[in-house]
Amino acid sequence: MDSVSWTGETACALQAALQMSNDAFAAYLRIGVRTVAGWHEKPNTKPQSAMQQLLDTALENATSAVKSRFAQLTAGPSTPPSDAEQRLAADPNIVAGLDWLDHHAGWEPGTARGRVAARLGLVDVQALRDRGSRRARVDQRRIAEALADYYGARTAPYGTYSATYDGSAATTSILTQPDWLDLECPLIATADRLSVIRAAEDARMPLSEEATARAVQRLAETLATGTRIVDMPLYRLLGIDVHKGRIGGQAGVSRFVGYALTMDLLENELVDALAADSPILGSLPLRDQYLPDLAAVLNVSGRLCAGGTLALCAIARPASPFRGDADYVLLVQERSGYVLNAARRLAVIPKGFHQPLTDIRADAQIGATLRREMEEEFFGRDDIDNTVSDQRRADPMHPSRLSEPMRWLMERPGRLRMECSGFGLNLVSGNFEFPGLIVIEDEEFWTRYGGVIEANWESSNLRQYSSLDPLLLAELISDVAWSNEGLFALLQGLRRLAQIGGSRVDLPAIEWKVE
Repeated sequence: MDSVSWTGETACALQAALQMSNDAFAAYLRIGVRTVAGWHEKPNTKPQSAMQQLLDTALENATSAVKSRFAQLTAGPSTPPSDAEQRLAADPNIVAGLDWLDHHAGWEPGTARGRVAARLGLVDVQALRDRGSRRARVDQRRIAEALADYYGARTAPYGTYSATYDGSAATTSILTQPDWLDLECPLIATADRLSVIRAAEDARMPLSEEATARAVQRLAETLATGTRIVDMPLYRLLGIDVHKGRIGGQAGVSRFVGYALTMDLLENELVDALAADSPILGSLPLRDQYLPDLAAVLNVSGRLCAGGTLALCAIARPASPFRGDADYVLLVQERSGYVLNAARRLAVIPKGFHQPLTDIRADAQIGATLRREMEEEFFGRDDIDNTVSDQRRADPMHPSRLSEPMRWLMERPGRLRMECSGFGLNLVSGNFEFPGLIVIEDEEFWTRYGGVIEANWESSNLRQYSSLDPLLLAELISDVAWSNEGLFALLQGLRRLAQIGGSRVDLPAIEWKVE
């Protein structure tokens, strides 16, 4: 066999030919498991000469069957599983990602497809599951602390959001300022005023060799695991002007695949470094490129700043001889492992990317996204979930198309209260976050429709808490499984609910700090 030019990719091809797990391959070569994992994460890495000699020896000593498999893997794309192969060939969302990558990397059309196909043959799905378990062990506090170390001292009035409650403290990775908190902004047209303007061209963002390799890996893993990715339109924040009682600013429209193959990679890069106990400085090449300092975080018009809104939902319940006094039920979700954003983390519900459905200007209202997410995540409206079906309706949120529970809420003023409780920029991936509070004031709703509320595929579990249980809520706040934006929304939502909830609430006293 001809001499091999060893890279992370060809080393992984030898591993695949030997049909070994990361641990077994590391033991076979007598090297560390982290080195093998690094080859999967950075396929363009060139091993040192001593490591290349180990790989040469391993290949020379391999059986003819192993050598044959290795030759097939390195000669070109291997045969992926049929469902993945079909998606690679025909899924318009994957095709959009491939086209985006060819364009932004400066490749000839078809290059990204070939590279993703080659990587797909090397993806070890079990290794991905193991990596997911390691990622889940990196808790919210470690992420917040690592980002605090990475970005260093803050510049007034900006700082990261933290809060004290019940003798304890919670810190987050949300960059905010006092004027962006406790907005008490009703999500109605007169106060919810984010406007749409023409955005700068995303195509000018250069991709480094490292960035293109990570994007290829993301697409290959998406295919191998069956993760949903949809090239939906996405609002891109270009300017922000918020204060108590009003949301203002400007947004443009971008595409989801551009976000998924760039900024959305920052969270996993960070979490993988923390899981491996690697030093943060020098271990985050994508963050160093896309979001290197606080000036870049705050320069929302000069980068791709996507994001969304999420809300603490409080539903009035009548008194019960079994449960006790009248209260609000508070809903919390455990995110599915099949979502790209905040996978396996705790979050409030609903939670969604801020994006238009059909009316780009009207849908820029934060309240429009929350109403849509209620329909999708609470009441089972698959027809407005663009990860499930195409959007062909002229007005999918027309009153005649609303679910029965949502129509009931909208029929009479006073049944549904929706507010924005703050604003911040998440240091995890630079996302903008609009935390909110949804209060269903009429307790008849729970009697009528409480039994039909059911989380969609984005959640693996749905929990409920009583607004009259301060001890359990304090325990919930301290849970390290939260996403940073989820904890931000929970804390701000509880603060506002304590002000307006009357006798239905007995909540921990929460005081925020920006530091």
